[in-house]
Amino acid sequence: MQKIRKGDKVVVLTGKDKGKSGEVVSVSPKENRAVVRGVNVVVRHQKQTQTQEAGLVRKEASIDLSNLAIADPKDGKPTRVGFKIEGDKKVRVAKRSGVVIDG
Repeated sequence: MQKIRKGDKVVVLTGKDKGKSGEVVSVSPKENRAVVRGVNVVVRHQKQTQTQEAGLVRKEASIDLSNLAIADPKDGKPTRVGFKIEGDKKVRVAKRSGVVIDG
């Protein structure tokens, strides 16, 4: 079970986008990276194709998971993630406030 998943609200801890927050669009556990909406935006030069016009394309690049922290559901500040077993389910819990993140 991974700590950061698609759809989570996260806060960037370091780098040029420090302090920004956004929603996780995709996670690559093998590469230890995630793509976050509105964070780490890069400009790529796009060649013209049949479907797409040529020009500058802005898109989100992946960011290392170590530079992200889940936003606490209570106050939106960065928090670490712990696990707790509730009934027969394993759920993620915010270490900062103790609030269950999912399930």
